[in-house]
Amino acid sequence: MEKKYMKLGLFLAGYGHHVASWRHPHAAERGPMDLNHLVDIAKTAEKGKFDLLFLADSLFVSETSHPNILSRFEPLTLLSVLARETQSIGLASTASTTYEEPFHLARIFSSLDHISNGRAAWNIVTSSINSTAENFNGTRHMEHELRYERAEEFVEVTNKLWRSWESDTFLRNKQDGEFINASKLHTIDHQGKHFKVKGPLNIEQSPQVRPLLIQAGSSPTGTELAAKVADVVFTAQSNKPDAQSFYEKLKQKAKRYDKSNNQIAIMPGLFPVIGDTEAQANQYYQELQDLILPEVGLKILAPYVGEIDLTQYDLSTRFADINFDTGNGVQSRFEVILKDAEANDLTLEQVMKQVAGSRGHHIVIGTPEQVADKMEDWFVNQAADGFNIMPPLLPTQFEKFVEQVIPILQERNLVQKAYTAGTLREKFGLTNH
Repeated sequence: MEKKYMKLGLFLAGYGHHVASWRHPHAAERGPMDLNHLVDIAKTAEKGKFDLLFLADSLFVSETSHPNILSRFEPLTLLSVLARETQSIGLASTASTTYEEPFHLARIFSSLDHISNGRAAWNIVTSSINSTAENFNGTRHMEHELRYERAEEFVEVTNKLWRSWESDTFLRNKQDGEFINASKLHTIDHQGKHFKVKGPLNIEQSPQVRPLLIQAGSSPTGTELAAKVADVVFTAQSNKPDAQSFYEKLKQKAKRYDKSNNQIAIMPGLFPVIGDTEAQANQYYQELQDLILPEVGLKILAPYVGEIDLTQYDLSTRFADINFDTGNGVQSRFEVILKDAEANDLTLEQVMKQVAGSRGHHIVIGTPEQVADKMEDWFVNQAADGFNIMPPLLPTQFEKFVEQVIPILQERNLVQKAYTAGTLREKFGLTNH
């Protein structure tokens, strides 16, 4: 049986994933708009033998958006550049099924797959921000269930388009004057509830046929779509029991679609803060926490507590003493936050910084060995097939991860020491068809 290695993705954010990373003196000055900086990070990830480089995206910003997303390159344009600067790492981008068309996206991802020699990956999202509709001729965002219904048909259409050319359609026979074998070029003639697409795609079959497919929805509808169509699932799990529960349930759902455990990789986000000692790591984290402006942190916390006006309270107020009405809040997350605050007698400021700092992802603060231990524990005990690494600060914290954590994981034979041949899908143990 082939050795199963932990999969590693780098969730690339220009300044780093901590909400105040842009204010740190070691942050890249222009962050997500500094192309040379992003190229260097991509090369560092490849040096660390990461499986994937992942770019998120959003189609709406406001003055309160994270500095990482207020101004940044369109991700597929950027990945086309990074494809020419790297050789082996997978290149993944978010793209919305609510505000795009199947023909358009199928063509773009097929192009990236050709440019990168078979390394393209698509993170399928339905877009969750209501205000996005206002940028696309609408004032009302499509309802949740309808968005996922559209997404499922969207993926069905793109899969048909990617297969509208057979691999040996192009003859390019100069002597006979026969450019293609017309019998191997197919219209798809799709007619569904949301889409009517004739085809074929206007680009020949790519090295992978279709890109690696990623999904990140954690709702029941989202995980159902993930189980059905995804090769990789990104998720946010803040503790091991929750991660194990999510892992088990999703793997069981995948089996209903005839997928074995190895045909869908679950990769939670991991927010590692690394120091030579645990005390130094905590000092690094505190430096970042101290850069969080109260007005920013309180806006991040507000959705979890029912959107009440937290500015009316002094930051030193005991969190448990605040009068919450969580009718419109994220109830499950609020209960976790409140339980922790009561147990540790936390103030509003402490809770605000805690939530703003990690944004629900699992945070590990410690030495390289402690970070590696935590990753091994989750991997061995079926809480994760790998991790989407979210460095709090770029480039310094990511460089520490590659230089100090990766060698430990390699020594323990948990991650790959060299890239295998083949396309990204083949590297993930999947066929190209």
